[in-house]
Amino acid sequence: MVATVTPYTDPRNRAAVGEGFDGVVRVVVNGFYGTGALLFDGHAILTAAHLFAGGSSNATVIFETTAGSQTVSASGARLQTAYDASQGNSDLAIIWLSGSAPVTAERYNPYRNTDEIGQTMTLVGYGLHGTGATGELNNFSDSPIRLQAKNQFEADASALKAVLGSKMGWTPTPGSQLVADFDNGNTSQDALGSLLNLVGLGLGQSEGLITPGDSGGPAFINGQIAGVASYTANLVRNGVITDIDNVNNSSFGELAAWQRVSYYQQWIDQSLRAHYPNAPTQAAQVQKAVPEGNSGTSFAYFLLQFTGMRSDPSQLLSVDYHTRDGTAKAGQDYLAAFGTLVIYPNENQALIPVEIMGDTTPEPDETFYLDVTHPVGGSFGIGVVTLTAVRTIVNDDGNLFA
Repeated sequence: MVATVTPYTDPRNRAAVGEGFDGVVRVVVNGFYGTGALLFDGHAILTAAHLFAGGSSNATVIFETTAGSQTVSASGARLQTAYDASQGNSDLAIIWLSGSAPVTAERYNPYRNTDEIGQTMTLVGYGLHGTGATGELNNFSDSPIRLQAKNQFEADASALKAVLGSKMGWTPTPGSQLVADFDNGNTSQDALGSLLNLVGLGLGQSEGLITPGDSGGPAFINGQIAGVASYTANLVRNGVITDIDNVNNSSFGELAAWQRVSYYQQWIDQSLRAHYPNAPTQAAQVQKAVPEGNSGTSFAYFLLQFTGMRSDPSQLLSVDYHTRDGTAKAGQDYLAAFGTLVIYPNENQALIPVEIMGDTTPEPDETFYLDVTHPVGGSFGIGVVTLTAVRTIVNDDGNLFA
């Protein structure tokens, strides 16, 4: 991944297994590859739409986790409905896996706040490595390496268009893309300082920028996916060239854009919900006792319904949720889940999926809980701060005793 300040061999640049990035994957489409991230449901990958520019929806996903390398084929892909390659807009795709993701791979939630600008993010991916001084290394012939670096989201990409006008050949949709530049501590390479008067000299040896192969890779804020890597550029204002070598190769003085996940959270959430297998649509259909299965993971569903009236039809409703052990243990019987569930306009209910881990070991029926807290836009009732539901994982592996 990324061009970094120091060479890729520097341990600080490696996103090694077991360090929280095992849900960052390599996505291969038509012989070309990019990067993606495993979403919170454990069955879908968020990546870039332009990986599918050739028209094929066939893809394979390669995981590297503490359990080793595992390749899972895709059962399908959905590109963001407004994807426009010529403008770099809506460059998002969701890939559905044909089988379960490794339980050793992290699942990631979308970043839902709109305070990304000014925040430091961690970018992770499998792109060509290189350094800011020389740019991407095109003659690297070994297998792609998962690397990491840091940077700061500094502006909305549409702000560049507002300043540069026709000198910028594409038009980002306002609010939908975030940009960061590749700084080396010198004002002469401060791209966004020159372009937008946003002076910032970088994060020292932690700084990095995306390269080819990082397309679709996540930029994390607080462990959540805030951006999806889309493109790089070297732009000029008033004749000032900040790119250290004036070649678009991810070197110092260039900038990159990420699709803003908070802008697209409704599309992400509703795309996943439409793809949940055997999903209940009403309370009477919810299974409170679910079979364990023999391998991989399957879903136990929790249905949250809103029975009140919105004061504004466009109002978003939300709750926070997290699983809690009973006799069933997270990491052994089910995968811990936590996050924020949003109910969008024209919705009055939504599902929370929790992955049940299948095995063939006889064991007793076991239970776990889901706690729902912090309602926004509604309430649980006077004096009620937490709603709790329980699910039973039913043993389907025979008797405990011979």
